[in-house]
Amino acid sequence: MLDELKNIWSDGNEEERRILELAVAAIHQKRERNSAFISGFLGLKGEFIDEERQSYRFELPLTPFMHNSGGVVHGGILAILIDSAMGSLINRSLPPDQYAVTTELKLNYLLPGKGERLRAEASFLHRGHTLVVMEGSVYDDRDRRVAHGTGTFIVLTRNGRK
Repeated sequence: MLDELKNIWSDGNEEERRILELAVAAIHQKRERNSAFISGFLGLKGEFIDEERQSYRFELPLTPFMHNSGGVVHGGILAILIDSAMGSLINRSLPPDQYAVTTELKLNYLLPGKGERLRAEASFLHRGHTLVVMEGSVYDDRDRRVAHGTGTFIVLTRNGRK
């Protein structure tokens, strides 16, 4: 395996070397933040975008990992971005003994994802004790909305009861 990685690094093209760099970044981010590997591959770094912590944003550079064979951002990546922004917002708003997971996700793809960067934003639509409904969008670097979605999340306790 190590020889294969060395061969890719020395004989591969720029895109292939970039994928290896993303894999290393994903491993480092997993170790440092205990985040999902996909967060490292995507380079997700988030922040709250209002005073009351009612909305959340990821900004990230586009990488070869995100493109489909047509050269635009893969629809699954856009879904991950929206789901991750919504999930990050709700999970950062819960007490330590609770967490939320997606139970339903609905997306509309509006434009091809192109450019240098993407921005995913999420906010609450309804916040119940057990079910939370959220919305999220992804924008390109020209501030065009390329995807929009809604998601329902169930709030669980760490010991499995709710």
